[in-house]
Amino acid sequence: MSTDLRNTRKVLFVKTGLDGHWRGPLLVTGALEEAGFDVMMLGMATPEETAAAASRDKPDLIGLNICGHIDVVKRTVAMLREQLPEVPIFAGGTVAPWAKKELEAIGVEVYPPGSKLTDIVAAAHRLTEG
Repeated sequence: MSTDLRNTRKVLFVKTGLDGHWRGPLLVTGALEEAGFDVMMLGMATPEETAAAASRDKPDLIGLNICGHIDVVKRTVAMLREQLPEVPIFAGGTVAPWAKKELEAIGVEVYPPGSKLTDIVAAAHRLTEG
């Protein structure tokens, strides 16, 4: 299958906390790659490292694996919004209902455990249209 790289949408995917759970992020990034996205997996990164990578790589979408660390995610989102305010952000992973509401209030789409991969991929397409 050939891919026209000029039309490939780039997703920067980051784990925001230090934990050993990789199953979810690997499933999501694999589904995005199968759907034609160019996924750049940063791995575990600080808010500063995430913002630097986003500024350097200019993704069309940023995916954050929450790892239960809502304060780190909120700092990361704030830094990303300063540098790349137009780039959509979506997040998934272990997230409490109150944290989901807080993230949605700042414009982050949230996909908690149990979310369907097809819904996540559809959201990535929708968020990167245009």
